[in-house]
Amino acid sequence: MSLFARIAGTGSYLPPKRLTNQDLVDQLAAKGLESSDEWIVERTGIRARHFVDDGVHASDLAFEASRRCLAAAGKRVSDVDLIIVATSTPDMVFPSTASILQHKLSLAALSDGDDEGGAGGAAFDVQAVCSGFIYAISVANAMIQTGAATTALVVGSEVFSRLLDFNDRGTCVLFGDGAGAVLLEACEHDGSGPGILATDLHADGKYCDILCVPGTVANGRILGDPLLKMDGQAVFKLAVGVLEKTARAVLEKAGKTEADVDWLVPHQANIRIMTSTAKKLKIPIDRVVVTVDQHGNTSAASIPLALDHGVRAGDVLPGQTVLMEGVGGGFTWGSALVRM
Repeated sequence: MSLFARIAGTGSYLPPKRLTNQDLVDQLAAKGLESSDEWIVERTGIRARHFVDDGVHASDLAFEASRRCLAAAGKRVSDVDLIIVATSTPDMVFPSTASILQHKLSLAALSDGDDEGGAGGAAFDVQAVCSGFIYAISVANAMIQTGAATTALVVGSEVFSRLLDFNDRGTCVLFGDGAGAVLLEACEHDGSGPGILATDLHADGKYCDILCVPGTVANGRILGDPLLKMDGQAVFKLAVGVLEKTARAVLEKAGKTEADVDWLVPHQANIRIMTSTAKKLKIPIDRVVVTVDQHGNTSAASIPLALDHGVRAGDVLPGQTVLMEGVGGGFTWGSALVRM
């Protein structure tokens, strides 16, 4: 018998404010910038996205997604001994968003009558931009397999709207805010049961400048540019190639083939990247979970958001094999193969 980390529950949350393409087109027009709903949809597949209100942070979105995830898994906060939050938009420089989330969950648990609260287990952030959730779930899987944790809450949460340059029509229409979560728990079986079957992670820092926010905080002020910069063509070209490679690599590690994949749950960045990857893997588009049209690119939140959407829609079912993959700034990329 081997030790696996199985997905016991999923959850997600989107802030109430929903902006259609036309809403953004009107905002751009007020600045003298031209765009259109047709232009955005044709190039990205995005039709709408959600933005947070002032005063709402990544930990707030993570909190809502986590509570829904715990409810779906039938678990209490006190059952969790590891929290990992994947985010590029933390609440503050430090402490980690995961620590802040742990505190909010513990307070909620106590108010709900759980005397044990939920504090005490390890909590930390992972920063790999849009690949962050894949990195985080890989770390949690390794910790469960080594016995360092038994029940892990893994969350992707982003407020990318605060990094956007609304004078750049090429990037401000792409991103949205949201959070998604999964609860992993240790289980033993002979390899035929549920669990993470394999993961695959990569990075190549020489591409760090094609997608970045080149600013930092120093001496009480911002140094550099705190807004998102992207070379769209370079990102597209690199993403299509590495996503196919990591998908094939994780399948090989697990002793599986493309034919064994029931669902592809990719990072929701651009519908053209997603369909191109699916085509290369010979996975029909109707077996790809797509939320980019309504969520935009929510960075580290996009994969768990899409997974939860698929689960709650009744599409992704127990026993099915799911291939998750992402690519993001760094340049980072990776994949995870999971039996639900």
